[in-house]
Amino acid sequence: MAVGRASQRGWFGRAVALTGAALLAACSTVVPRAPAPAPAAPPAPVERAPEVEAGIPRDTARNRVALLAPLTGPNAGVGQSIANATMLALLDTGATQVRITNYDTAGGAAAAARRAIDEGAQLILGPLLAEDARQVAPIARAAGVPVLSFSNDTTVAGNGTYLMGYVPAQSVARVVGFARSRGVTSFAGLVPNGLYGERTSTAFLRAVEAEGGQVVSLQTYQRAPGAIVQAAARVAAKAPYGAVLVADGGAAAAAAAPALKRGSAGARLLGTELWNSEAGVAARPALSGAWFASVSDGLYRQFATKYRGRFGANPYRLASLGYDAVLLTVRIARDWPVGRPFPEARLRDADGFAGLDGAFRFGRDGVAERALEVQEIRGGTTVVVSPAPSGFGK
Repeated sequence: MAVGRASQRGWFGRAVALTGAALLAACSTVVPRAPAPAPAAPPAPVERAPEVEAGIPRDTARNRVALLAPLTGPNAGVGQSIANATMLALLDTGATQVRITNYDTAGGAAAAARRAIDEGAQLILGPLLAEDARQVAPIARAAGVPVLSFSNDTTVAGNGTYLMGYVPAQSVARVVGFARSRGVTSFAGLVPNGLYGERTSTAFLRAVEAEGGQVVSLQTYQRAPGAIVQAAARVAAKAPYGAVLVADGGAAAAAAAPALKRGSAGARLLGTELWNSEAGVAARPALSGAWFASVSDGLYRQFATKYRGRFGANPYRLASLGYDAVLLTVRIARDWPVGRPFPEARLRDADGFAGLDGAFRFGRDGVAERALEVQEIRGGTTVVVSPAPSGFGK
């Protein structure tokens, strides 16, 4: 559904797929005894069994979609959670024009992609990991098959690969903008060494500059015991500051919080999208009063309840990416004739799409731009202090 053009619908009924099988019967003729044997009747024509086609049978009633995810190995938990979510999305929408087949990337994403395309996939959902997306992208591009990856590594986007993942630059820009609206003018940052830290620090510096603020200190650290506490002490030496971005998980931020707050009384801690993936982040007293930007959790909580009822376990937070990818696919499938290539141009709908994680749309770079909310950790829970916009302005 286009954002702002249609109201949200409730959960849909289950979709039931009916399959048939052909049964062949053989018969024999008994000739009665007689003094003189009767002439033998001509043998009945033997019906030949239909030839069996290798691989998955062709589906002439539904469009073929492949889900590439780690279903075994160290990332099997999150991969299976995504796969379960795609199944729920098909059931909830009652979609009958799309068939999704799962392919395990644990044995090699490139091999999984080739198999999916050989078996008729016209759209690929996944893979999850950036290195897998890099392997899949050229294979899919050569076949003219678009890819909706769940990665957040923007370097793999473009040329037919689209990113559904939560990009840190967007959450950083959103929380910095909110802090400026609350009167914060001076900022500091703590970022880990490595690719994530480099990209987050660049986004942080640009966001503060764009908002007319000032960065008084930006410290890096190794992800080793005690390293972030030492880096926090270096930040505190540059006080005063109104807010400090901690580009790491909740545990690391909680460890750094005491030193950061001693350095500048009343300073706010700012988190990234990583915090929304941690179930217990709000239960850390050291993070009380912190702000972070993320996708909305309202519809996700309803989804999680339904997921637990069906699968008997909690979903991984990233499972919503699989669910929303199916919602997008089902919406476009209304105008996707069976057997025709996926209408990739529809992914660039300026009005965007709606899902469990709120409104999103793909930019020219193939990265999903998301409408984010800002949450505050308060009293052991999170409170929305700046709701996500319902759509995108013209």
